Amino acid sequence: MFPQAADWVRSMTTFAFALLFLASVAGYLLNLRAARQLQGSGARLHSLAGFHGGFSFLVVLVPGFIVLILWLLLQGAVINALVLRSLPPGTTDGLDPGAVQLIVAEIRQIAGGRIFGTPEQWKIDAAARLTALRDTSATLMVVVVGVMSAVLLILSRMRVSPDFRARQGTEAIVNGLMIFCSTVAIFTTIGIIASLVVETWRFFGMVPWYDFLFGLRWEPQMPIRADQIAAVGAFGWVPVFVGTLVITVVAMTVAVPVGLFSAIYLNEFASPRFRAVAKPLLEILAGVPTVVYGFFAVLVIAPALRDFGVWSGLPIASNTALAAGSVTGVMLIPFISSFADDTLSAVPRALRDGALALGATRGETVITVLFPAAIPGIVGGILLAVSRAIGETMIVVMAAGLIAKLTINPLDSVTTVTVQIVTLLIGDTAFDSPKTLAAFALGLMLFVVTLGINVLALRIVRKYREIYD
Repeated sequence: MFPQAADWVRSMTTFAFALLFLASVAGYLLNLRAARQLQGSGARLHSLAGFHGGFSFLVVLVPGFIVLILWLLLQGAVINALVLRSLPPGTTDGLDPGAVQLIVAEIRQIAGGRIFGTPEQWKIDAAARLTALRDTSATLMVVVVGVMSAVLLILSRMRVSPDFRARQGTEAIVNGLMIFCSTVAIFTTIGIIASLVVETWRFFGMVPWYDFLFGLRWEPQMPIRADQIAAVGAFGWVPVFVGTLVITVVAMTVAVPVGLFSAIYLNEFASPRFRAVAKPLLEILAGVPTVVYGFFAVLVIAPALRDFGVWSGLPIASNTALAAGSVTGVMLIPFISSFADDTLSAVPRALRDGALALGATRGETVITVLFPAAIPGIVGGILLAVSRAIGETMIVVMAAGLIAKLTINPLDSVTTVTVQIVTLLIGDTAFDSPKTLAAFALGLMLFVVTLGINVLALRIVRKYREIYD
């Protein structure tokens, strides 16, 4: 019985969103038709008929959507509180919040049809009440959305008149939506930074900051029990950061020349027919999932490097920075190529024509005129690609290794900041241990490094763009 109730709740939620959308479209069509009828009767409207329809569409859609989202966000907490209040007296007396949450979770599992063993009768009754409350909430949600949409549709229809400033009303709603989205993005960024800073501060309360910033060993192994023989832990991030730089350098060594030369060829030397085929094929690389690149690195590049090491006598590890970095560079080729191609295309045509008119060849024009003029955008794109390479995780996890070594040899196994963050946050280690909190310290340092690179890229673009504009 319970799973069918869950399907009913999901179907009612879908129906509520569909009803809201249909009411918004109906409001648009009604106001559009009314405005056109006024125009047909000879009235002179202040705003175009489309703005009257758009005003009704937004007036119905935006408040209804907000109500739906708030309803879905709050109904879980309200229903859980009502279920807890309906439990037999003394059920939750003396229990800590964690134990209470376990009871609620078990009741929700029973309501979802996931019953293990023979639960107590009061839990079954509570699951039935939970299901009934969910059904009631879903029905009320549809009723509220329907009534609200009808009222707003009628009110917006009544606003259609020759003197109504529909365009200003529509633009005010759209402007408010953009301000709201911008505010959400800003506060999301602030929240991310605040969480990193707070958890990093807790980490530095357990591990000295100078050991983290200047330590040359990264072994985040902590003893779980007092009598356990384990390493005391070493949290120097220098080997991890050096490994990140090694892979980034290898990646950019592959991506920058190939990306730039391909962009120059496609922009200046390739025929239109070849460009129409080659450019989309090149940009397909940007849509390949990174896990596929990881498989390619593990199954193709790494074995080829090992075979070459055996043939040449070079000591090449099974997982190398060269394999991970080179595949990461292949992934970044379309990023740099597209950025450079757009920058070269943005150079004024007069510069190109003037160089050719003075007798310069196409190659000389590219080297002496186009490339210097486009260097701000190209450098900015390269620096953004560096940020992308530093933050790459999946390819490095699969092809580079997990052990932190302080080496700049690309034929050796290294690890990166992102890999260690993933490794530290996987498992059952206590969240307040130095081993887990070290992930936030690494995340904060990665954020600072990538932010510095992005700021540098913006400064370069702004500084040199003024010269050529």
